[in-house]
Amino acid sequence: MAGTKGKQKSARDMILSLGLIVLAAGVIWIFIPHDDGAPPVKRVDYRVELLTAQRAASYPVAAPEGLSEDWKPTSVRFRGDDSDAWHLGFSAPDGEYVTIEQSTKKASAFIEDATQGARATERTEEIGGRTWTRYTGGRYDALVLRDAEDMKGATTVVAGTGSFERLGEMAAALGPT
Repeated sequence: MAGTKGKQKSARDMILSLGLIVLAAGVIWIFIPHDDGAPPVKRVDYRVELLTAQRAASYPVAAPEGLSEDWKPTSVRFRGDDSDAWHLGFSAPDGEYVTIEQSTKKASAFIEDATQGARATERTEEIGGRTWTRYTGGRYDALVLRDAEDMKGATTVVAGTGSFERLGEMAAALGPT
């Protein structure tokens, strides 16, 4: 009998210790902040890159004018060594992503890359006196402007996860470049 009483006591002590550890872990977990929301989108200043691109590119570089402060520029780059490739990305007011891409690269390859696999539809839109072609089906939907005389061989793509309404808003903000 003496041997079983010691085993019962040690099993009981182990269960109590385990309970205290779980309780302590629960208290610690409650007091640690849990931020499950997305991190805030950081705004970038693209003015210097825009000026550089406008001086170096062989075409009129597009940048929006007159958008509300709710549109946050999030990324910018100009690659003169890569067919004068211009990129300007935004977080739209509804949180969707919208990007402006321009390049003198071969249009079909450039559009494939910029739209991430979208295909041309039969639908076009008149925006700012220009005819934009809708692309859909890839990761992004897009509005594509190509073969415009004033673009000097560049193709312009406004693409992203935003609706065609949002893409049209951005295309309209580009105005005459």
